Amino acid sequence: MTIRWGVSPIAWANDDLPELGGDTTLETILTDAKKIGFDGVELGNKFPREPEVLAPLMRAHGLEIVGGWYSSNLLLRDAEAEIRAMADHLALLDYMDSTVFILAETSNAVHGDRKGGRIDTPPRLTAEQWPEFGRRLDAVAAHVNERGMRFAYHHHLGTVVERPEDLEAFFAHTGDHVGLVLDTGHALCGGNDPLAIIGRYPERVNHVHCKDIRRSRFERFRSDGASFLDGVIGGMFTVPGDGDYDYAPFFKALADMDYSGWIVVEAEQDPALADPFIYGQKGLDTLKALAAAEFA
Repeated sequence: MTIRWGVSPIAWANDDLPELGGDTTLETILTDAKKIGFDGVELGNKFPREPEVLAPLMRAHGLEIVGGWYSSNLLLRDAEAEIRAMADHLALLDYMDSTVFILAETSNAVHGDRKGGRIDTPPRLTAEQWPEFGRRLDAVAAHVNERGMRFAYHHHLGTVVERPEDLEAFFAHTGDHVGLVLDTGHALCGGNDPLAIIGRYPERVNHVHCKDIRRSRFERFRSDGASFLDGVIGGMFTVPGDGDYDYAPFFKALADMDYSGWIVVEAEQDPALADPFIYGQKGLDTLKALAAAEFA
């Protein structure tokens, strides 16, 4: 069983709200990640997309590219068109020897809309829409898997796969080759129990994001009809060890299912208020201590 430790650069520079960490350089992100003790990082908006530029940069820092978010539009175009659209992203990950391809449907998502994207009104799919969406996901996932990567769908607040009923529909309408990014923060805020997901669908969990939550802040933002990005700025997320979620049972469940792969520390916060180095170190130290106990 092999666990590798990754980090999302979103703590240093936010993709959805570029002014958060806008002045932070890629050199700072990579240097911090290596010093903290991570093995790899996911892609972010500071990273070059030319393989011949990115590869030597990552080698120089002794880090791997874990994978990187891809925004799909499968509600608007068929699988063949999506596969063509994602070709460059997939080729970059292939060149970098990445093992995971992270995808989320964003054609009608509201998580990136600070003015109008209320956290309490996520988009939904009708029962009639799910079968075709599932078929398209099946085809795209098969294409990714054929390239030797794990296809991992990212459930996410403000998207069509957020709540328990959304995840149930996702599992029901896709095959076992369509993996899942189990993101603890998005699961909890979406009303899902991460332990229940592992218990029912261990074969689908093939990538893990560990994001902690400050529940009282999240519930306040939701009751006020705030946006996802307002919640981020307001500190509804944090790293493991600094929030309300008990990660000990979660790591026991991962060990019981023989999880092998990347575990990524992720917490989008305002870096001016939450130093990414300090919080990244706290998150990694917290999880490594639990892993040492459960994966021994």
